[in-house]
Amino acid sequence: MSTSAMMNIRDNLGVYAEIAARPRVSLTPLPTPLEHARSMSTRLGRRILVKRDDVMSLALGGNKVRKLEFLLGDAKNKRADTIITTGAQHSNHARLTAAAAVKMGLKPVLVLRGKPSPPKGNLLLDRLLDADIRFTEEQPDAAVNNVAEELRAKGHTPYVIPGGGANAVGTLGYVNAAREILAQARHDGLRIDYVVHATGTGPTQAGLIIGFHILNSKVKVLGVSNGPDEATGKQLVRHLIDDTIKLLGVKLSIPDEEIIIYDDYTCGGYGVITQEVVDAMMLAARTEGLILDPVYTGKAMVGMKGLIEKKIIHENSNTVFLHTGGSPITFQYDSEVSRYF
Repeated sequence: MSTSAMMNIRDNLGVYAEIAARPRVSLTPLPTPLEHARSMSTRLGRRILVKRDDVMSLALGGNKVRKLEFLLGDAKNKRADTIITTGAQHSNHARLTAAAAVKMGLKPVLVLRGKPSPPKGNLLLDRLLDADIRFTEEQPDAAVNNVAEELRAKGHTPYVIPGGGANAVGTLGYVNAAREILAQARHDGLRIDYVVHATGTGPTQAGLIIGFHILNSKVKVLGVSNGPDEATGKQLVRHLIDDTIKLLGVKLSIPDEEIIIYDDYTCGGYGVITQEVVDAMMLAARTEGLILDPVYTGKAMVGMKGLIEKKIIHENSNTVFLHTGGSPITFQYDSEVSRYF
């Protein structure tokens, strides 16, 4: 490594000091495992590792836990007594927000899109966690604001978390995760070339890009869209990168070229389940015993396979598949998935 690169890393490490000073709660032991997926690697013709962010102690785990450590830390610091968030009825973020809230002694309120439906998958777990569930068919942000005003009028102090934990505070969780991945790879004597993951609201991708940039790493973060088109996805990630850098009060310049999103693998749009998605889920299950979901990680696997076939992920490279969790969704869509067997 050049002297200038080493100086750049040293200067940028001040970002981690800023992050360490932020309010934070502990929701799960870290680091999560980084596993060598040998059977999958043989099948796909590339060395694949799996970052097991589905393996966490909080409510079946998932990538939202890293974000919620900072978001709940901020909420506690602001003396909130209620946590409000929003999402789809199968939302992993909603489930984990409810779990994190009750663990921290706060009341969770979930504003979920659509009409009430039978409790399965994440929705069943939300009920087990005793979340106050509000269903809405209006614009989610407006519905959340209305609930917040209702609770303030009753004397509560609500803290609102956007869907997916998509703000600068939540993004900090994956700035830390980038450092964690590189440390694990270094321990195993590996160079990481790519990290592939499902991207939607954007904080996971934004955090990884910032983290790898800080450490002067050449890792490419390949976001596989679960619904939004490429332009929309890039705009979401760009805003989160800029907002997070501003929050930390540091000098970082991250070019647009580092924001890479593929929208070729949505399989018809957000929440659409196809044979291709189920085939990708079966690949993971039948090579590595990994359970993927049909909305997020299943499509990320479709994307990784496609990027390998197109040789965008090059031969002799090392790729981390970020397992962001979400297995309860599979049970919420059991009939849609099982019809493809």
